[in-house]
Amino acid sequence: MRVVDFEVRKECPPQLCDCERELLLQYPQADIAILRLNLTEEKRLLAHIEHIDSYAQLKKLQERLKSNLGVELQVAPGSSEVRTVRGFQIRLLEQPGLCRKTRAAIPAAVRRCLSAHPEIAFAILNENDLLGGF
Repeated sequence: MRVVDFEVRKECPPQLCDCERELLLQYPQADIAILRLNLTEEKRLLAHIEHIDSYAQLKKLQERLKSNLGVELQVAPGSSEVRTVRGFQIRLLEQPGLCRKTRAAIPAAVRRCLSAHPEIAFAILNENDLLGGF
């Protein structure tokens, strides 16, 4: 078992989660940055996401998640018509060490952020060619 110098997320019950946390800790060459996202840090992250008030801040969050934790957050309009925030595809790409609950909680926080700040949703739509280049 690998020794780490930071507080890692507590182990999930094996029947309830598919995070493969133990596999990351077994292999010395594995990237364990995602394990820094313990419950306390996850709560701080969710609060931060809900207080984002611009598209630039959302993009910066995506970059920071990728660089600090190795997690890729994808936010894009759905394949069909987008009438509400529910029409956006918001997901974290699966990877070892990323808890099932976290994969659900972060997109939910982004949806709440988009609901509170529709201008961010419009910016995402515009970036994905809503107005056809006008």
